[in-house]
Amino acid sequence: MILDRHERINTAEIQARLEKVAETGSVEPEKPLFPAAEITEFIDMMQVYEGAMYEISTKLEVLDSEFHVHFAHDPIHHMERRLKSVNSILGKLQRRNLPMCTKSIRDNLFDVAGIRVICNYRDDVYSVANYLSSQSDIQVLRVKDYIKNPKQNGYRSLHVIYAVPVFLSTGEHYTPVEVQFRTIAMDYWASLEHALRYKSNLPDAKLTEHSQTLLDCARSLQNIETQMQNIHRDINGAPQQEEAPTSQAFDPKK
Repeated sequence: MILDRHERINTAEIQARLEKVAETGSVEPEKPLFPAAEITEFIDMMQVYEGAMYEISTKLEVLDSEFHVHFAHDPIHHMERRLKSVNSILGKLQRRNLPMCTKSIRDNLFDVAGIRVICNYRDDVYSVANYLSSQSDIQVLRVKDYIKNPKQNGYRSLHVIYAVPVFLSTGEHYTPVEVQFRTIAMDYWASLEHALRYKSNLPDAKLTEHSQTLLDCARSLQNIETQMQNIHRDINGAPQQEEAPTSQAFDPKK
């Protein structure tokens, strides 16, 4: 199952928002405005990011089907796709004190297009990530393994930035897509932690209490997942993987 957190790209809406920013600087008034002359270029760029996102998700669907045929096991429970909004993109440029232009976005932001892949087991996370990474037209730009090295708050996930070719009338354009691989347990933990951090108005004492409880839960879930993974390995012949993909030097002409 694929869940799109937003509808397909709406060029009219993007143009309207960019024109508003170009006129008023509504993202943050004291910062430089987005150049009106680059609005069309921005829209074209977003269409390329959307194409890259769909290229990756199609590859993941094919891999999931292959696993089902060979091992009678579906490693991917579901996927979620999203493109960053105009305000989110421009806001990130501003927070990092980067120029407000399309070149700055292409050179510095690698998570404009994103896919979250929810797997059933930890083996599935590494297997799917590695099989995707081994495809001849895929490049691995960056890997952050928060499963083997969880964040201090207990967050666990495997983050991989891939570059995939999008073929246009002007030729192929290698475009980055951030893919977050995690298990079902990692995902519902991360969703609750995100809500606690960004969507709650709890007093500081209660926030600290819940944060500690979530950290304890993360450790418990890790132990439970390990036990369930071992059972799964005994009853299923699917590949066993425990290593993340290796990043490569980016070659736009690969």
